[in-house]
Amino acid sequence: MRRVFTGLLGGALMLGATAMTEISFAQDEQSVRGDGRGNRVNGADWATRSVVYGQNGMAATSHPLASQVAIDILKAGGSAVDAAIAANAALGLMEPTGCGIGGDLFAIVWDPEAGRLHGLNASGRAPMGQSLADLRGKLDNPDDIPEFGSLSVTIPGAVDGWYELHNKFGKLSMAENLAPAIGYAENGFPVSQVIALYMGLYRDRYPALVEKGEVEEFDNWKATFMPTGDTPKEGELFKNPDLGKTYRIIAEGGRDAFYKGKLADVMDAYFRRIGAPHRKADLQAHTSDWIDPVSVNYRGYDVWELPPNGQGIAALQMLNILEGYDLAAMGHNSVDYLHVMTEAKKQAFEDRARFYADPDFYPVNLDYLLSKDYAATQRAEIDMAQAATSVDHGDPQLIKGDTIYLTVADKDGMMVSLIQSNYRGMGSGLVPDGLGFAFQDRGAQFSTIEGHHNAYAPGKRPFHTIIPAFMTKDGKPLMSFGLMGGAMQPQGHVQIVSRIVDFGMNIQEAGDAARYHHTGSTSPTWQGRMQDGGVLELESGVTTEVIAGLRARGHAVRLARGPFGGYQAIWRDPDSGVYGGASEMRKDGMAIGY
Repeated sequence: MRRVFTGLLGGALMLGATAMTEISFAQDEQSVRGDGRGNRVNGADWATRSVVYGQNGMAATSHPLASQVAIDILKAGGSAVDAAIAANAALGLMEPTGCGIGGDLFAIVWDPEAGRLHGLNASGRAPMGQSLADLRGKLDNPDDIPEFGSLSVTIPGAVDGWYELHNKFGKLSMAENLAPAIGYAENGFPVSQVIALYMGLYRDRYPALVEKGEVEEFDNWKATFMPTGDTPKEGELFKNPDLGKTYRIIAEGGRDAFYKGKLADVMDAYFRRIGAPHRKADLQAHTSDWIDPVSVNYRGYDVWELPPNGQGIAALQMLNILEGYDLAAMGHNSVDYLHVMTEAKKQAFEDRARFYADPDFYPVNLDYLLSKDYAATQRAEIDMAQAATSVDHGDPQLIKGDTIYLTVADKDGMMVSLIQSNYRGMGSGLVPDGLGFAFQDRGAQFSTIEGHHNAYAPGKRPFHTIIPAFMTKDGKPLMSFGLMGGAMQPQGHVQIVSRIVDFGMNIQEAGDAARYHHTGSTSPTWQGRMQDGGVLELESGVTTEVIAGLRARGHAVRLARGPFGGYQAIWRDPDSGVYGGASEMRKDGMAIGY
């Protein structure tokens, strides 16, 4: 039997038509035969590699060099947090299409000494010197914030997140943690296939945005990412000495060098030069928050996410709804399975659009939202014979007042689930003078509708898509995992959990098996309610019989290259403590153990 796998565009970038065009797949007759329940092949047949094992530590990141950096830090005596910071810094250099210190960070940490999970929200806020009315007055369309340029920039939170994690759990110095990334920035590293492709896409995209006036300037981006006159090609050595210098300043001066010192001065001057409202005072005021992760129990397993302003609880809402179905009896990727998955997603995402926001401004009643009773009312609205074209958000009592993912575990049992992002690929397109990184464009996820929970406000955090995840059982850590890629993330989390719990797949099989991605739900910006049921995008591993069955129930189905996200996971055997690692086949990632 010939296997057909999706291409490399199933990553964290959200590129509109570029990454979502329908493609035709060459399949012979045997390759589309199922087993009567939609299973074209079982999980093991879909695994591209075996699970990686290690006794003393494990690192799974989206870039092989970053995984090696993490392992080196562990071997030098660093904690899992030290290794995660080092890998994140390396990825900010090696994968600027998904992350960097101009963006935000979220993390969940298993603390073996305390026997509990800690959550960190290191996301940034809107500048204080701009009101919603001011912002709307600058928009060509007052109901739509551009995805690029200064109007979408929020204060970067990643560096503060590093130091919060390090202060609580670090063993090595920050200079030691940042040294590998500094070395690669100054001496160069070979660019991978996926990243070379993505950098070229943004090289072609930003100039048109400058001409339209959405991006204020492009010279700094070109100087940083096109030092030879073009973006690097696959296998070409790339250096970013400006970022290396910035990392050195951070290593020597700490987080205050970024938020209060010379780096803050450079950013302030840059914002003033391009006419943006962000100021040094906004950087000085930034803080991260230690928060409690929240969970639901799914068939005996506790699945953990972070509460809003992120979208993690959408995965928990979906799992609560799905727990009422016998998914194993339906069969993996069968018509019934994909139907209930999609309908549960529609229900959760309508709540996501209406209620998820910065809790400092609009707290949500999580106890009710994540209750089994509420899930039962949502489940009752699902019609097994027909796809819903529209759904409504939940009861008013809910109102109570492109990305990288990595995971690291150490010999002491600490496990880190960390996600970090610029938002749309390489972010806003704006690079502060000589600092070597781009500002994020997360502010594009604010609503401009006054009174909406996620409406723009000075000092407010926007709705966030990036979400780390964790799974425990009987109070013991089992799995740190994540699947990046915008709205794909909660859908991906649910698919991973279901494949492991309902179908007995291992962590590599669970990541490799064909995914679905439903798009078209109501946006968190509240622009355009879902009225047509959206589109169900499928990878090539789903059978033609299943596709026909889904269309018969009213689903608009499209075979697509993506976006299907990028996945990493670490599993800890609760008895032996041995770690298993898995990484995404659709990107450049690698799991390494020792």
